[in-house]
Amino acid sequence: MSDIVAVIGAETLATHGMLAREALKKAAAGLGRAIRVELHMPEGVSDPLDAATVAATTQVLLVGELAPDPRFDGKQTVRATLQEVLDAPAEVLARLAGATAAPGAGAGLKIVAITSCPTGIAHTFMAAEGLQQGAKEVGAEIRVETQGSVGSEDALTAAEIAAADLVVIAADRQVELGRFAGKRVFQSQTKPAINDGAGLIRRAIAEAAVQSGGQDAAAAEAQGGAAPAQAGGAAGVYKHLMTGVSFMLPFVVAGGILIAIAFALGGIYVYDDAHQGTLGWTLFQIGAKGAFTLMVPALAGYIAFSIADRPGIAPGMTGGVIAGTIGAGFIGGILAGFIAGYAVLWLNRAIKLPKTLQGLKPVLILPLLGVSITGLLMFYVIGKPTAELLAALTAWLQGMQGAQAAVLGALLGGMMAVDMGGPINKAAYAFGTTLIAANVTEPMAAVMCAGMTPPLALSIATKLFANRFTAEEREAGNAAFVLGLSFVTEGAIPFAARDPFRVIPSLIAGSAVAGAICMAMGVQLKVPHGGIFVLPIPNAVGNLPGFVIAMLAGTAVSVIALRIVKPRLAAAGTSAQLKAA
Repeated sequence: MSDIVAVIGAETLATHGMLAREALKKAAAGLGRAIRVELHMPEGVSDPLDAATVAATTQVLLVGELAPDPRFDGKQTVRATLQEVLDAPAEVLARLAGATAAPGAGAGLKIVAITSCPTGIAHTFMAAEGLQQGAKEVGAEIRVETQGSVGSEDALTAAEIAAADLVVIAADRQVELGRFAGKRVFQSQTKPAINDGAGLIRRAIAEAAVQSGGQDAAAAEAQGGAAPAQAGGAAGVYKHLMTGVSFMLPFVVAGGILIAIAFALGGIYVYDDAHQGTLGWTLFQIGAKGAFTLMVPALAGYIAFSIADRPGIAPGMTGGVIAGTIGAGFIGGILAGFIAGYAVLWLNRAIKLPKTLQGLKPVLILPLLGVSITGLLMFYVIGKPTAELLAALTAWLQGMQGAQAAVLGALLGGMMAVDMGGPINKAAYAFGTTLIAANVTEPMAAVMCAGMTPPLALSIATKLFANRFTAEEREAGNAAFVLGLSFVTEGAIPFAARDPFRVIPSLIAGSAVAGAICMAMGVQLKVPHGGIFVLPIPNAVGNLPGFVIAMLAGTAVSVIALRIVKPRLAAAGTSAQLKAA
């Protein structure tokens, strides 16, 4: 394959430029390609491209802030920010590869797509919008099904799937692929769809593979199906965990709110036999003995489903029930899910049966062997050490006070603002939600409070310092306020995308302060979502004044930081002026 040619503009961020150069070289090497990178730094140009290289290339990757360059007139250019290269260099190079398709390559193409994120909120719909705009740009016709927190919306019909030329899956959790058997399918995370929908569609046109019939999705991936890059490694493990968390959340939300209402009606001892038969006692049974009991089995079952599709659900859920029985809690549930998923996936590949007996695998052989292997490992190998680990973790978290608690809160809070809905944000969120199952609710309070502050701070900053934001940003500030109150951190993404090196550190500072104050003041939260709308529910939040103080303090820190780092625009109103600033 031809060499990749890239130019990085880092005249104000030399260190970031050098890191981006090395990241591109490493990613290109992983693809088996050579790369030439010209780096513009304050002291001059490093490794300048020679005339022969420029003449021979038809494509150039432009990274960072670069002035128009006549050398590249008539050549196809693909742009990326420094932060995008540092976060996901392989995805940026894939965007370059996808752009090799002719501009009209998608003309007349019929595409169906699914978007989904673990919590089913902002990224689901932002990815859908990105794909719709991208399809319009390449001249394709598209229908998008969103799989959010309330289930599928705008569900694809069998006729639409049958007529489609291409299937695009932009999801951060496992999506059922059985209905797309025989279709060309391409899988990606939501971020590429949000950042460059057209580039993702061009890449899908070039790289999509036929979805095998009669195979579960995970096996298809592992055998070179739609998205082999997603099949394993850290990205695969993260995706499987987030799938489990996404299916667990409804049990946490419903159970937590019902328990809080029960306490409000009958007091903190509403579960005593003296209150038996009352509405409060009954609601507590539904929430604590019903919904909460199913949290860990759901987590384990759908981690296994993400790995091995439907045959993994029974072994995974059984392992989750065993984890609860032996005191291994959510940690045991996570381990049970991965054990069940990979065991069933291996069994599915290893067991070869005649066609006449194939029907026995999903209903008899895989469930029987999967449940047996998972259960035996949980009882004899995993159970006791995991239960001891969970007990030690729970005791440590419950005993944290003062500076120690503040440090953990600052770490969780900062993680919520690093990528605002991305993997780091979701890792902190998953940590908080799973700890609710162990009756440790302080981290969840820190996570939600810290996740609310970025959009709130940006909204307030656009009002107080309007001359530092473009007209589009000032308009987006109105929506950001509502999103912040609702605990949708993604409301800050448009601002961070325009000016990442100023906005993101400012937001991290405020979120870290909010998380630290929450943990230091012992604020508790029994519900993993809802923002300001769950605060009035009695007993949903322990130390409500502390939560409010933390939220206001964190928001104020980010607003002040934005005031310091954001330059005044000469004539606020256009994106170009912001970039020039």
